[in-house]
Amino acid sequence: MEARGGNSFRRFLVLAFCVAGIWSAYIYQGVLQETLSTKRFGADGKRFEHLAFLNLAQSVVCFIWSYIMLKIWSTGGGRGGGGAPWWSYWSPGITNTIGPAMGIEALKYISYPAQVLAKSSKNCAVMFMGCLVYGVSYTVPEYLCTFLVAGGVSSFALLKTSSKTINKLAHPNAPIGYGLCFLNLAFDGFTNATQDSLKVRYPQTSAWDIMMGMNLWGTIYNLIYMFGWPHGIGYEAVEFCKQHPEAAWDILLYCLCGAVGQNFIFLTISRFGSLANTTITTTRKFVSIVVSSLLSGNPLSAKQWGCVAMVFSGLSYQIYLKWRKLQKPQKKRKPL
Repeated sequence: MEARGGNSFRRFLVLAFCVAGIWSAYIYQGVLQETLSTKRFGADGKRFEHLAFLNLAQSVVCFIWSYIMLKIWSTGGGRGGGGAPWWSYWSPGITNTIGPAMGIEALKYISYPAQVLAKSSKNCAVMFMGCLVYGVSYTVPEYLCTFLVAGGVSSFALLKTSSKTINKLAHPNAPIGYGLCFLNLAFDGFTNATQDSLKVRYPQTSAWDIMMGMNLWGTIYNLIYMFGWPHGIGYEAVEFCKQHPEAAWDILLYCLCGAVGQNFIFLTISRFGSLANTTITTTRKFVSIVVSSLLSGNPLSAKQWGCVAMVFSGLSYQIYLKWRKLQKPQKKRKPL
């Protein structure tokens, strides 16, 4: 009994450690992302206009990070031990480069809370494509979840944004901002599907292998796009960072938060499963909206908070449905 109690307590501590790690890394990353998209740097009050550069910086840091982790922890994996070869990531690497860049660029046009809320509707796109392309049928509760999430995001988008929030945006334009977010979700869907197929074809592929392969190609594509010609935006971004070291420091911290957050996500999935990870990341998104509203000066109206509650009610119910599905096989085994 004591040993079992001790194991349970250790699992609880590890879970608390994972929650703290994911929340702190990604909430702070969100603060930095919002700062870089809205802040005016230096005496000249210039904005950092090249937000896509964050994607390159993140790819470089995550590539180096995953390479180090593989060297420390790998026992063979993708290095000739049955894992996916490095060249197999070229295709998802394209969508993984374009998608997140669109999500970051959306912050020029809509507020950070609006971006987080729009990107929370990922499962709606998955269900829509499943019905339309593959003829997949879903249950009534699953449709209810989709209605709550899609209805909440749509209502939030239609409500008037406060003038204080609009004044902070570089180019306020809700249709473009939400359009970029939904394109981001579409590209992410292809990326996730391709990653899943790679894991099926190469069962020994580890999370670090995927992280390294994806970020290798992300680095290559971003370098070509940003530095492939004399007047590429990469040169302008580097020059801006030289003139405003504060922005360069924020970019470095942003990238490190992403790399550290990935560590905690991998740890959570390996110890507690994908459902626990989904629950933690979903609640993190809600906390990010609260932090942005309270600390970053993005006030939300009572109706907008109602939309936020509607979206996260749908997401929470979705998590409950997944949990219930996992419980059914266990109940069937008990009589045996």
